[in-house]
Amino acid sequence: MSQDLYQAPDYFLMDELLTEEHRLIRDAAREWVKKEVSPIIEDACQKAEFPKQIIKGLSEIGGFGPYIPVEYGGAGLDQISYGLIMQELERGDSGIRSTASVQSSLVMYPIWKYGNEAQKMKFLPKLATGEFIGCFGLTEPDYGSNPGGMVTNIKSIGDHYILNGAKMWISNSPFADIAIVWAKNEKGRIKGLIVERGMEGFTTPETHGKWSLRASATGELVFDNVKIPAENILPNKDGLSAPLGCLDSARYGIAWGAIGTAMDCYDTALKYAKQRIQFGKPIAAFQLQQKKLAEMITEITKAQFLTWRLGVLRNENRATTAQISMCKRNNVEMALKIAREARQVLGAMGITGEYSIMRHMMNLESVITYEGTHDIHLLITGMDITGENAFK
Repeated sequence: MSQDLYQAPDYFLMDELLTEEHRLIRDAAREWVKKEVSPIIEDACQKAEFPKQIIKGLSEIGGFGPYIPVEYGGAGLDQISYGLIMQELERGDSGIRSTASVQSSLVMYPIWKYGNEAQKMKFLPKLATGEFIGCFGLTEPDYGSNPGGMVTNIKSIGDHYILNGAKMWISNSPFADIAIVWAKNEKGRIKGLIVERGMEGFTTPETHGKWSLRASATGELVFDNVKIPAENILPNKDGLSAPLGCLDSARYGIAWGAIGTAMDCYDTALKYAKQRIQFGKPIAAFQLQQKKLAEMITEITKAQFLTWRLGVLRNENRATTAQISMCKRNNVEMALKIAREARQVLGAMGITGEYSIMRHMMNLESVITYEGTHDIHLLITGMDITGENAFK
């Protein structure tokens, strides 16, 4: 890929709503992506390989659990800082952001919120540095949008549990050191547990043949009579609300990340339209191209303010699940539409690896589905405003 000349759009001067610390954190992540991700990401996608060499750098810019308290190895940052880091990572590639947000929101978050002190001290510092990489096992082959129907189960036997079942579509699983797994106990109650690499009967086969998130490792989690020590059970929350609480954090990060892809596609299309000459003038001088570009920056700006406000509410512990769902749904749809329009601005060049647009577009087809499908998020909003459950 040619030199990364990305310039972030800020049409309504949203930077003025950010603190100096926010801007410093964001700019550090932005420069790291330009230096470490942009030069290698196209090749990683073509090879369908996660670039493990960036793990240390992801840790250094705060990509792993930035809001985790300092005493557990985190940076102790606020929710807007977390969001801005996710925005910049996804500007580089959704697969890179996926790796970071799984580690942060789906692995470190539940240990921090639902774990005991021993679990926090054992796992969080190593997760923060990237020495350990984690994954999150909720979705099953037959239970995606209906996670409460899961069949993965644990049985208590003295001082340990026996885990059986399987999870599917799991980011990071092929090389994860630990997995946060959700399973039903004998009473049908959902419990969270920490499964460690090397436990007998635990395997993580990789999923191949993806056309999306190719720079992210995806796989399964398979449990065949895996012996889990009692001290690996997360003690402080159970039931379906426990994993859904993690998903709130992940969906919030995705809402910010999607803006990053949209900003990148817009910036690429704008630069190209100004430089590409047809009929004796830049194509940016034609009304139809201006319409595309003007609508892009309008939608990006609206999403920026929606998401900033959600970050303020998250910092105040006032953001609701339904608000997070609305923001995730809005922003990913916005980003996907912009990717498609930006691809058209570039014409045939838009499908090549010389530009990021087609890669973003393919990635967003996954992002619009995972962490709650587009339709499920619509129903979450619908239930919130009407009080009626339309899920079943």
